[in-house]
Amino acid sequence: MTLDADWAERWVRRTAVAVADAKDELTELDRQIGDGDHGENMDRGFRAVVARLDDAAAQPAGADERTVGDVLKLVATTLMSTVGGASGPLYGTAYLRAAKVSGRPQIDPPAVVAVLEAALEGVSSRGKATVGEKTMVDAWQPAVDAAEAAARDGGSEVDVLRAAAEAADKAATATIPMVATKGRASYLGERSAGHEDPGARSTALVLGAALAAALSGPASADPRGAA
Repeated sequence: MTLDADWAERWVRRTAVAVADAKDELTELDRQIGDGDHGENMDRGFRAVVARLDDAAAQPAGADERTVGDVLKLVATTLMSTVGGASGPLYGTAYLRAAKVSGRPQIDPPAVVAVLEAALEGVSSRGKATVGEKTMVDAWQPAVDAAEAAARDGGSEVDVLRAAAEAADKAATATIPMVATKGRASYLGERSAGHEDPGARSTALVLGAALAAALSGPASADPRGAA
């Protein structure tokens, strides 16, 4: 399976659909321990990203081959300009850092790990968060750790993405009993326990979409813009 710019675009379009489908869930999770706008913000942001991808597809192709980084940079700039709250800056920085390490037509397993590591670094630095504070970092870090292990074991690109996606999903669920010590949820103190972190759950959706995009073929016709 080749992970190229077309894969990156499928990843983004599948993320948009996954976020739209989970918008109410993300909103409810955020209502319990945050501002209650995570689902709406993420949905609005990725709808804007898909619109920009559609606009770009309608333009004449340039002479240079499109890279994975080109797609991720478009995601970053769009999210930063359209998403309010913490989601836009955090995810925007994650995609921007990932774009900087993926400026090539195709990426191999070590490069997939580098993309995920860069995204984690972006989230951590922008949010000034570390593991154990009940934030999206608690899903990103296990995803990166699992991806690194899969790559060391000689796994393919799909193996690396599968490891990351599965780890993020489990880690998001594991935030439920945690007490938040960072972000708005930290204002609740002990009352933040018993609720899943919305950013960790959206991280699992994003990484699940990356895996699904790698397992799928060329873009198919989806009325919501999914591949």
